[in-house]
Amino acid sequence: MEEVTERSELIQPGPAQAAVGLLSDRPLELAEGDGLPLLSHWFYLLDRPLQRDLGPDGHPVNGIPRPPGPGVQRLFAGGSVQQCEPLKIGLVARRRTWLAGIEEKAGRSGRLTFATVRHDILQQDRVLVSEEQHIVYRERLQGQVAKSPVPATEGVGGDEGDWLVDVDPVLLFRFSALTYNSHRIHYDREYSSNAEGYASLLVHGPLQAYFMARHAIMRGSEPQCSRFEFKLKEPLFEGQGMVVSVRKGHDGTYTSVRDGSGRLTATGILHDGI
Repeated sequence: MEEVTERSELIQPGPAQAAVGLLSDRPLELAEGDGLPLLSHWFYLLDRPLQRDLGPDGHPVNGIPRPPGPGVQRLFAGGSVQQCEPLKIGLVARRRTWLAGIEEKAGRSGRLTFATVRHDILQQDRVLVSEEQHIVYRERLQGQVAKSPVPATEGVGGDEGDWLVDVDPVLLFRFSALTYNSHRIHYDREYSSNAEGYASLLVHGPLQAYFMARHAIMRGSEPQCSRFEFKLKEPLFEGQGMVVSVRKGHDGTYTSVRDGSGRLTATGILHDGI
């Protein structure tokens, strides 16, 4: 039987309000009994490992999933979130987490480990949010050369309604703080480049997903029951710009992230219903 971990927390307004502050939107007013916006659960029920339980990259060496070995790179590949009802302010929420699957593959860069992690979040003994996360571990390449990031185009345009986000180290640091993510690739530029081989600070996959979901909702409506699916396509680095686009489809709202040069880095779809 797979190991299942549980965590409980009284849901209060602060984390969700702080997350909305990242959007440079008007403050989010929340009162007792109000529901949280979609994906707000990412700012609650967080794992807070001891300092001694972190590896050299700042990521936990234990937990779910557990890295398959030392010296591997962790990549967030995407996931899906199904919400039957929003989590409500003033009630205790409980999160159940388990490893739903793991698969080993051989890639061009070496061994790859694909892990699927499941979360169920309950209030009053009812599952309100179910999430599936896809995480990839790969061997760190020796002597890999980081490609220089394409700089954001000055005054980059796009379709009417595109959301242009200035991704700088402050935004990355604040998102790391809100999600208790101590992975150094998001805030330690020297480590990210010299140890991991990246061109610069890496933009979080969930940050891109959060902005895609919020833009889709702001351009339409937030259904009571919804499912949001997203995939990370290419790395996005600080200073490249982040252009969030949406378009209405026959089965939901499609959304994507591109950098300032037009390179696609993430895609998502907010389904109209479950």
